[in-house]
Amino acid sequence: MDRIIYTAMNGASRLMEHQSVLTNNMANASTPGFREQIAMYRSVPMGDGDSYSTRVSTVAATPGHSFAVGPMQSTGRALDVALNGEGWFTFQTPDGEAYSRNGALQVGFNNLLQNAQGQPVLSEQNAPIEVPPGASLTIASDGTITAVGAGDPPNTILNLGRLKLVNPPATAMIHGDDGLFRTVDAQGQTLPAQQADVTLKVTSGVLEGSNANPISSMVGMIENSRRYEMQMQVLKNVDTNEQRANGLLSVSG
Repeated sequence: MDRIIYTAMNGASRLMEHQSVLTNNMANASTPGFREQIAMYRSVPMGDGDSYSTRVSTVAATPGHSFAVGPMQSTGRALDVALNGEGWFTFQTPDGEAYSRNGALQVGFNNLLQNAQGQPVLSEQNAPIEVPPGASLTIASDGTITAVGAGDPPNTILNLGRLKLVNPPATAMIHGDDGLFRTVDAQGQTLPAQQADVTLKVTSGVLEGSNANPISSMVGMIENSRRYEMQMQVLKNVDTNEQRANGLLSVSG
């Protein structure tokens, strides 16, 4: 009986983990640049090492993400930019550079170009991009940022640098708790800063939406709920059988 209990308990535990992944995807269905999280599991034979394995359990594997391009949404805002195809924007964080597909940029109180979390955008020179106070910005298709100062004539254009756009392999990308991605090697060690890819292009006035499908997430949550109920029914049946067995033993005793 105890084997059935642990098998059902293991299945219920994996379903709860999967449910949390689906819930996170659903909550971020409208977050610009969000990459859908994929729950992955692997089977593990259970045995004592000497006899044949008669049961197989499941454990959570390293979580992955879908890197499919999300839908493009026109905003008309000069500081909203979306990558054309592959690539990532680069941001400065306390533990090194990090990457995101979210191109909703803004000028912070310190006159630095940054994301919504206040992390500075990096240029190809691996430096934050400083914006003149009150300047009007324009971002070209190659990521070059130009500014016209407040009160300056339109032909007085200042080049502020170029966005650092990178394109590391998807297999090296891991998701951090801050919502940004970072690159690691096969041993999980953080890789050095990526080199800028000058072939990548952006479109201004557009944001890339989340590639998480809310309908698929909702259907998955319903299916998970039903599977969880099945596991709970197994535990309930085991409890009923044990009570009957105890009753038979007490009568025979």
